[in-house]
Parts: sequence; C-alpha cells; structure tokens
Amino acid sequence: MTRDSRLPNMRSMTPLERLNRVAEAAGLDAQDRQLLAQAGALPLDVADGMIENVVGTFELPLGIASNFLVNGKNVLVPMVVEEPSVVAAASFMAKLARDSGGFFTSSTAPLMRAQIQIVGMTDPYGVRQIVLENKAEIIARANARDTVLIGLGGGCKDIEVHVFDSTPRGPMVVAHLIVDVRDAMGANTVNTMAETVSAYIEQITSATVRLRILSNLADLRLARARVTLSPQTLATAQYSGSEVIEGVLDAYTFAKIDPYRAATHNKGIMNGIDPVIVATGNDWRAVEAGAHAYAAQSGRYTSLTRWEKNRDGHLVGSIELPMPVGLVGGATKTHPLARWALRVMQVQSAQELGEIAAAVGLAQNLGALRALSTEGIQRGHMALHARNIALLAGASGGDIQRIAAQMAQEKNVSVDRAKALLAGV
Repeated sequence: MTRDSRLPNMRSMTPLERLNRVAEAAGLDAQDRQLLAQAGALPLDVADGMIENVVGTFELPLGIASNFLVNGKNVLVPMVVEEPSVVAAASFMAKLARDSGGFFTSSTAPLMRAQIQIVGMTDPYGVRQIVLENKAEIIARANARDTVLIGLGGGCKDIEVHVFDSTPRGPMVVAHLIVDVRDAMGANTVNTMAETVSAYIEQITSATVRLRILSNLADLRLARARVTLSPQTLATAQYSGSEVIEGVLDAYTFAKIDPYRAATHNKGIMNGIDPVIVATGNDWRAVEAGAHAYAAQSGRYTSLTRWEKNRDGHLVGSIELPMPVGLVGGATKTHPLARWALRVMQVQSAQELGEIAAAVGLAQNLGALRALSTEGIQRGHMALHARNIALLAGASGGDIQRIAAQMAQEKNVSVDRAKALLAGV
C-alpha cells in the first residue's frame, strides 16, 4: 500500500476513528491499534525500571501531524504535547508546503563530543601537545570498550584539544573525544569512553582529570530542513501572498536582531520539535539545550531559522540545529509508545529522525510567523484552546465540542462563558 500522510477531516473524527485512519495509513497491525486504544500503555513494572521512586505514570496527549512530505516521502509524525494548536499548525503548514514538493532535508554524521577536563598543570600548551602526540593510543583505548559500535562503523574518530590558559582555577585543558555513535543518542557511549581513557591521560600528562562527560552542544551532529512557498500558496482571504511573505520576513528579522524576540521565536520552533522527541522516547532536554546553545554561538542569541525571498518572489525557509537523537537504547527501546511512534514514522536511521524533527520545527515556525504577521496568534490558538476551557468549566462528552465551537464563533473564549453555555444560558 502506498503511504499518504494526508489525513483529511481528522479534526471531525473521534479519537478511535483517527486511530483507525492512522493505523490504515501506516499499515499498523491489530496489536499496534490496541496499544493506543487503551489508556496506560506504559506498564507500571516497565516504568519502575526506567526511573527511580516510581509511583505511577503520567500521560500527555499523543497526536499525529499529517501532510508531511520529506524528501519526497510521506511521513506521519507522532507528537506528544499538551499545548493546543501545535499539531494543527504543523499539519497545516505541511499541507501548504506540499505544493512546492514539501520539505527537503540533510544532516551531518552522528558525531558526539565527550569532554575530558584536565587541571593541575602550569604548561597547558605543552599538555595539549602531549595529548595530541598520543592521539592514536587514546582513540584505540576508547574504541576497545565498544566493539559492537566499531563493527557498525562507529567509534571514536578524532580528538580535539582546547586550552583555557587563564581561568579562576588556573590553566585548564579540555580534550574532546569525537565519537560516531551511529543510531544511538550516544550519551552512555561517549561518557564510558571518556572515563576509560582518563587514567591514561593522567599518566601521560602528569596532570589531573576532573570531569568526563558528553557535551550537549552537539554542533557536529546537525540536522537541516528547507521549504519553499509561493505567494499563491500563502495567500489568505484577508491578505495577498506577497503581503504574507513581507510580514513573515519582518517577523523573522525581529527575531534575528532581538534576543528577547528570538527566545519566543525559538520556543515556537521547539514547540514542533520537542513533541516529536518526546513521542519517540528521546531526550528532549538534550535537544533543547543544544538548540539554544547553538542559537547563541555567535555570542548573541538569535533565530534558529532563516527566512528569505528568492528571485521568483517565493518564501524560502531553512533551519539548522544540533539533533542528538537515537533509535536504539533508553526509552526508545523500553517504552511501548516510543517503539510505536518509530513504527508509524518508518524512519530508517537516527539521522532521518533528526531531519524529520527539524522539518517539523520549520513548519511550526512558519505557522507562528504567518499568524503573528497577519491575524495575530490568538485567533487560531484560542479557537483550539476553547476545548480546554470547556473541560475546565465542567463540560464532558459531546458538550465539549459544542461549547468550544460556540465560544470560538462568538470570539469569547472564557470559563465564565463556557459555564453559561453549559447551563443553557
């Protein structure tokens, strides 16, 4: 069966109808359908093995972003998020992007850094040279601890050495192990390698090793995405496509020059990326940390995306950011829904997963900039938020959608109005 990520009328379906539609599109079996049809997909005994002091499990909504076309491949994107409008915005922008071929992505090799902090010397540049002179032996010792990774083509590939000759604690040298972690996120791998070679580094330098830990600024492990949209595609009932493009460019420039705006701009990007990372059992805190650090690499915090106008007058958006995600290890293998999400996405590598996440972040950013520069962010957001307000007012069953729709039509989304509608006022 040919996969199609376009899932029309999803909003009007019940959760079970949506599940059946996604299962049909993704070719999922009855067991996969059953996993989502009941609450509590994470067994308590599995949860107890994942973290400490477990007393239960905590669920968030799991939605599917539709319409994504990435490098010519239809992709259904699982997203775990509590904020209204995120899944809807990503899906709608992906729908618009299909007119120009969808999203096009690329990525670098899955290289992670392990940092080894060396202190207690008076000749930091001499220590740097000693480490580099013994690079081959250090790499060999690091790789001796993970023959499986080496067999897959990964392993420690290089060493960088950074000198901080004047710190409040005296001279400091930091060696970076550059490790190809293949389809793993890689934290455990690089940490083990760093600890393995530390005694040898102390031996050859006559200095002291302190910290031996990965860096979450994964600037050698980048994912990129690009999208192009014509003025005709972006036009609305109230605004021409050219007006929308000019508005998006002004909004982007604001984020590029002003860190106060950039913080919110990038948060919106992560509104799209984080739910994909959570859904697939990856470490969203690591992705967040790397993204925001990368946004400040120039010395000033700025936008993670770029928006331009090409010679044809079309809007071109691009994103590049660290994407340390994996398909093996941790919750990606132990959490039943993480495994389910990866099956739905049908990704073949950690790099592909990272590229899709980057595309979703770019789509989410476009949705926010388009709304902000035209009708404002609240109109669409509050219409979708109305269901939360209806729930808060005590609505249940069919009353939730009825009251939400009425409040959205009246443009009066409030608990007081929801209570009045629930009481028949």
